[in-house]
Amino acid sequence: MKDFILASQSPRRKLLLEWAEMSFEIIVKSTDEKFPEALSIDEVPVYIARQKAIAVKEHIQTAYHQLYARKPILAADTVVVLGNEIIGKPKDREHAIAILSKLSGKKHQVITGVVILHEEGEIAFLDKTEVEFYPLTNEQIEYYIDHYKPFDKAGAYAIQEWIGVVGIKSINGDFYNVMGLPISRVVQAFQNILV
Repeated sequence: MKDFILASQSPRRKLLLEWAEMSFEIIVKSTDEKFPEALSIDEVPVYIARQKAIAVKEHIQTAYHQLYARKPILAADTVVVLGNEIIGKPKDREHAIAILSKLSGKKHQVITGVVILHEEGEIAFLDKTEVEFYPLTNEQIEYYIDHYKPFDKAGAYAIQEWIGVVGIKSINGDFYNVMGLPISRVVQAFQNILV
């Protein structure tokens, strides 16, 4: 499988790709995660992932040796959806408490959009996982936020941390998608790119 560029600073995505024994390097260009209001919820994470991939592609073309120009670029974006509301990353402690209080005792969806830019074009897809929390106490929520500081995570939680271990009642779909990347689908997608 050919080397590629990961357009993400997420330690979880990096870890999942390492677990899959894939060969990559990280190049990130900061992008605005805003999106057109006309997009459906399903289109949002793919749109944002595409913007991340394009930003890195343009950065490589101007700042790096031509060697990088031939490497595929992988980008992803994960959103948490409750009802018809996209729940982003918390702004601060109080916002994180409010988010987890809202998710407590309910089912929500985690949607990851994946975009791979390569010489022949683009592969884009999304993956959805349904997650249900048990009712969480205020003490549990505050303990988790104060000890794990989930301020860089959509939905204010990471499934592989304490809150996931003690608070999640059920998962319907890909566990790794909730971590931030549907890794087996990514592997399949790369196998479809001509080497």
